[in-house]
Amino acid sequence: MLNKYPLWKNLFLIVVALLSAIYAAPNFYQPDPAIQISHDDGVMDQAALGMATDALKQDGIEFFDPEIGKNGVALIRLRDKNQQSRAQQIVNLKMPQNYIVALNLAPTTPAWLEKLHAGPMAYGLDLQGGVHFLMEVDMNEATTKQLNDTIASMRNELRDEKIRYRPPITLDAQKRINIRLLDAATRSTAIGKLKGKFPDLVMNTLEVGDDFIVQYSMSPASILELQKYAVQQNLTTLRARVNELGVKEPKIQQMGANRIIIELPGIQDTTRAKDLISAVATLQFHLVAESGAAPNTTREYLYNGAPVKVNQDVIMGGSNVTGAQSSIDSSDSLPQVNITLDSVGAKKLNDVTRVSVGKKMAIILSETKTRSVTKAQADGSLVTTSEPTVDERAISVATIQSALGRQFRITGLGSAEANDLSLLIRSGALAAPMHFVEESTIGPSLGQENINNGVNSVLLGLGLLVVFIVGYYRISGIAAVIALFCNLLLMMAIMSIVGWTLTMPGITGIVLTLGIAVDANVLIFARIREEIENGMSIPRAINAGYERAFVTIVDANVTTLIVSVILFAIGSGPIKGFAVTLTLGLLTSMFTAYMYSRAIINLIYGGNNVKSISIGTNIHLASNAVHE
Repeated sequence: MLNKYPLWKNLFLIVVALLSAIYAAPNFYQPDPAIQISHDDGVMDQAALGMATDALKQDGIEFFDPEIGKNGVALIRLRDKNQQSRAQQIVNLKMPQNYIVALNLAPTTPAWLEKLHAGPMAYGLDLQGGVHFLMEVDMNEATTKQLNDTIASMRNELRDEKIRYRPPITLDAQKRINIRLLDAATRSTAIGKLKGKFPDLVMNTLEVGDDFIVQYSMSPASILELQKYAVQQNLTTLRARVNELGVKEPKIQQMGANRIIIELPGIQDTTRAKDLISAVATLQFHLVAESGAAPNTTREYLYNGAPVKVNQDVIMGGSNVTGAQSSIDSSDSLPQVNITLDSVGAKKLNDVTRVSVGKKMAIILSETKTRSVTKAQADGSLVTTSEPTVDERAISVATIQSALGRQFRITGLGSAEANDLSLLIRSGALAAPMHFVEESTIGPSLGQENINNGVNSVLLGLGLLVVFIVGYYRISGIAAVIALFCNLLLMMAIMSIVGWTLTMPGITGIVLTLGIAVDANVLIFARIREEIENGMSIPRAINAGYERAFVTIVDANVTTLIVSVILFAIGSGPIKGFAVTLTLGLLTSMFTAYMYSRAIINLIYGGNNVKSISIGTNIHLASNAVHE
């Protein structure tokens, strides 16, 4: 029979429809606005959770189902999404500084759907909300860091050339390096040796008392070049760190000479994201100072609660680290970070450790982070600001057993600390610290409003299409409408499974896709009517209509598909969001308009003895067509 699908094809379409409905279903369960609370060391107890809920009660903020998850993070769901920011500030004000309070969206997907790994689509910043940061690169600190590295190199160069100078080599407030030498002849020798090593520095000489001083400073051109490098390196590093966070469709771009815009949609732990974005984590390797070392040549740190003094001279810095991966030590099941060095760093470390067997080496971790601090103003309002904190500590002090090579490991870290340290090292070090100039949180209320507007536009467009199609094509129009709903479910399911991000422009693409899907059915029905009017029997007309219209549908959609793929490949932001849903929609609409529409038409008008078909007007076969 012409218009009958085999059993396997019907079963296939039913299974696809059921799976589409299942994996699209989580999108209809709206998340609850919530705040999450975590502790610096990862431990959250019921007493701390009670402190947070008491603060919310005192402020009159309604909440429900406070709980501590398996990951040690507390989650408090709120009744009113408009109170989310206020709740964060209230809890942040009452809790000690070692607790981190962040906005969150608590999922409400049923457990049985989660067991099937079904989850909602990822939403963009315009729909789900997120955070917007405007950050400024600290060029003063970048210049200081560069000159301090230069001082270390100069110190090593003078030592290698056996040129005596009066330590220490200093950096004054005007960012000038000052080297004090014993006499004019020694100064001339030092200038000659350093000139070839540091050609970009501006040199000046002067005498102060018995000191013959040579000064070095960076030229304006060098400072400008450093600024460009710092901004570009920070952009690269930030993109790598955001990728590690798994944020969908982030926006990271330069604004002006030394500012960077960062927009992160839908992140759940804003505080951790903020810390990882702005953190300046550097590793430095020092030999532990021997007893009797001069105070001005050492620095003191705490290691396991006890003070340890290290030499100021840096064996090797974090810039020589090319790889880091956290893992578990097989011998004691404790976290560790496996470090890989470049060839320069490996040589430096090998040269020092080869002649220092039996001595101790310390690894110093320096981290610059920001912390949100909420303070009550005189008028009773709450203001949250970001304050930078610098933490320097020894994370490893070990005896050198043998010369070290390109790979070694750092132990003695907590699990979360090992993961964060490896992430920061993998993503690269920031060339210069950054501070937050502007920070804003786009809350779920704005996102929900946009989602509602987008959903309403889809429903309005869909409703108008249904009215038109059913009103004009009657029963055949109902088949087209069912195929249209199958198309929408299939798109939602695929986007949910793959993890593509839905944005407002993406919703525009969905509305356009619905129109394209209806257009395909219009072509098919027009072809069927044309064949019937030419005297063909209804069964043959249905078969010819689908077969011949399919070629036209493919031709029309392929040209649009090529354009949408190009938009997806070269576009960004809103353009990419539009291209994602348009590309997917073109593919699913061709499938559903042909397969599902025909399956329903086959169900209604299958067989060889059909005398009429409702396809705009009731069309009856002429008597001479019955015996065709």
